[in-house]
This record gives sequence, structure tokens and C-alpha cells, in this order.
Amino acid sequence: MSEHEHDEDGYTGAATLAVDGAELPIEVDLRGHFQPIDGFYRWYGRITANEALSTLTEGKKRKATIQTPHGSADGEISDPDPWGRYRIMGTSTPPFHVPTSLEELEELGS
Repeated sequence: MSEHEHDEDGYTGAATLAVDGAELPIEVDLRGHFQPIDGFYRWYGRITANEALSTLTEGKKRKATIQTPHGSADGEISDPDPWGRYRIMGTSTPPFHVPTSLEELEELGS
């Protein structure tokens, strides 16, 4: 495993998105990294195209809360890309597990 592969953490799978008072089941691909310059963990990703989300947000940025089996986090969804996938991003504790020890990183590498 290359050194760079440990630079990012993530989650791919089912989640629930709470936006504008509604909860929607979604599929996401999330990643994140610690930013040493400002000391924050930044997480981000894409939400698989979702007609209910597009109808609800009308293609505009919104504050949202995402829940995965590993946790929840507040973030923001941005405008959709040409394929209808919204980008989601947040700062601080992500909605997925992040290895916190060398042992956990070694387990991921095996």
C-alpha cells in the first residue's frame, strides 16, 4: 500500500440526508483528510443522483445533516454536477470512522 493511500479516510454506501426538514435515503461516496495548516478535518464527497433531493433543493446549496451507520455530521450540499450528483462537504468530525491509531491504520492496510 502506498503512503498516499493513508492520507484519506472515507465511507461509501447508504446514508440518510436531512435537509429543509425532510429526511431522504441516499447513497454517498465520502472522503476526508486532516488539514494541518488550520488544524481541521475536512470531509467531502458526492451523493448519487437522487430525484427527491433535486426536487427538494431545486438545484441550490443547502445546509444538511448526513447520517451513516458510523455517525452523523452537519455539512452543506452544493449545486449538482451535470449528472445530477450533489457535492457534500463539512468540517470537523465526519460521518464515518477515521482511524486514530497506528494499529487501526495497519489493520486497514492488510
